[in-house]
Amino acid sequence: MSNSRSDLTEPLRPADHADAPERADDIAQPKLGVVGWLRWGWRQLTSMRTALVLLLLLAIAAIPGSIVPQRTADPNGVIEFQSKNPDLYEIYDKLQLFDVYSSVWFSAIYILLFISLIGCVIPRTKHHYKALRARPPRTPVRLSRLDDHAETVRSLPEGTDADAAAVRAVELAQAQLRKAGYRVERYDTPASGRRGAVTSVSAERGYARETGNLVFHAALVGVLLSVGVGGGLTYTGQTVLVQGDSFVNSLGLGYTSFNPGRFVDTDALPPYSLTLDSFDVSYVPVGEAGQGQAGDFAANLTTREPGQDPKQQTVRVNHPIDMAGDRVYLMGNGYAPTITVRNPDGDIAFRDTVEFLPQDANMTSQGVIKVPDGLSDQVGMVGYFYPTAIDAHSGILTSAYPSLANPVLTLWVYAGDLGIDDGTPRSVFTLDPTDMTQLAGADSGTPALELEPGETVDLPGGLGTITFEDERTTGASEPVKRYVSLSIHRDVGAPWVLAFAIIALAGLLAALFVPRRRMWVKATSADGTLRLEYAGLARGEDPAIAVAVADLVRGHTAALDAEGIGAARGAESGDGPASAPDRAEGARVD
Repeated sequence: MSNSRSDLTEPLRPADHADAPERADDIAQPKLGVVGWLRWGWRQLTSMRTALVLLLLLAIAAIPGSIVPQRTADPNGVIEFQSKNPDLYEIYDKLQLFDVYSSVWFSAIYILLFISLIGCVIPRTKHHYKALRARPPRTPVRLSRLDDHAETVRSLPEGTDADAAAVRAVELAQAQLRKAGYRVERYDTPASGRRGAVTSVSAERGYARETGNLVFHAALVGVLLSVGVGGGLTYTGQTVLVQGDSFVNSLGLGYTSFNPGRFVDTDALPPYSLTLDSFDVSYVPVGEAGQGQAGDFAANLTTREPGQDPKQQTVRVNHPIDMAGDRVYLMGNGYAPTITVRNPDGDIAFRDTVEFLPQDANMTSQGVIKVPDGLSDQVGMVGYFYPTAIDAHSGILTSAYPSLANPVLTLWVYAGDLGIDDGTPRSVFTLDPTDMTQLAGADSGTPALELEPGETVDLPGGLGTITFEDERTTGASEPVKRYVSLSIHRDVGAPWVLAFAIIALAGLLAALFVPRRRMWVKATSADGTLRLEYAGLARGEDPAIAVAVADLVRGHTAALDAEGIGAARGAESGDGPASAPDRAEGARVD
């Protein structure tokens, strides 16, 4: 008896075992090499598990894009974030959190998911194509071994050709299964010895389940491709139109902001123009519930495209209009007072219609007027417009109603350096008073200027005069013009994304609800009887497979009775022949 160390520590493992310490040096592990590792990596990347993980990662990676302001969608938000969080801004910028959807890490996940889905779909499509062209499998020899199995025996009249009856019975089953949507294939075995002829039909259906699965994944690839390519061809711009003004779809003429995709040719935008003829809005009257609330907004536009006659179109909230493939949305509206500033000699130094931004539901609005030239000093004014001005308390004005019932304009006046001569871009809606002296309003010692439409007052310091123009003198119906904010959006990929999403949904429904099953009917003739076996086999979960087998037995029995092919044993009695459903229920089901 051996007393080796291996026998003492592991008595059940012989000394010449492959894992024995003495043989450890004799085992050579195979080496994959570069090609082997590449093949292994490709198989891992193109597995369905990896595709699901990448899809989850893509959803997680998109979260920062909805939390952190993006340069393409909200450039002002990025600037505001930088001013409030300068230290955190540097970190976020290095991590590309302000450009999530074009960042390196998001693009890497996107491209890997794209490759993974293609690598999953193509091999499975080839395999599925071969399966579709293949014949249904041969009928198993022992159908009784299947869980869902039924058997009936029918007596044949004397002189009946049993083999012909078996063939006819299978033909009836074949027609029944084909009508139910199965692919069918006949398999016949001739009689041998004491065994009669065996005729059977093999049927299968449910390939639409795998087809739906492949369609779903292929549609996901289509969605990714549409989003990627369509996003590069998409642009979004904003413009502000005052009544009577026109917008031309050109980057250098009409847009207040413009965010193009990387493939957009900004020199070849679709040519068209928009003119704001009027803006209609209705408010709930005073005294009624919800007074002052807007009921409807409608911007009436005259649209023009090359080679076409002008059209009158109306854009409402959530009801855009189409212009040469662009969609024009109504985003906001407000009042735009027309202001004229003259120097002491009466010469016009400034005349413009200035958009005021609404600050509350009653359209109390704020705007900025900048007069860089024409006066003895640069002048900036911060104005507040009240459509229906009332004295709230202690001389403070507010608007009690959004419509023009008592329009009043108040102005704080500043003189000094507007900060625009050094080339630094400045917002037209803000005024930086750092290098300016306040001449009127607040704590300047001089009351704010207060004007009604058509009124002219002197500017402090002998700078000149300012006039709040009354538009009714030009034939307008109201003293103050309205303006609208329009968003112009072109999304080439949106229709494709929608189409692929619908296809993906249809494929997913097919993959979830179409059962994959096989059915068999076997007829064996012997000793003046016809033995019929029925069986079904489901691929995956199919709780209705037993019901399908029972329906097959019931329908086939009825067809046999109608053809007069034998009689089910036990059906003949003094009470007359049993009905087809009764005989089907009397069949033995395993």
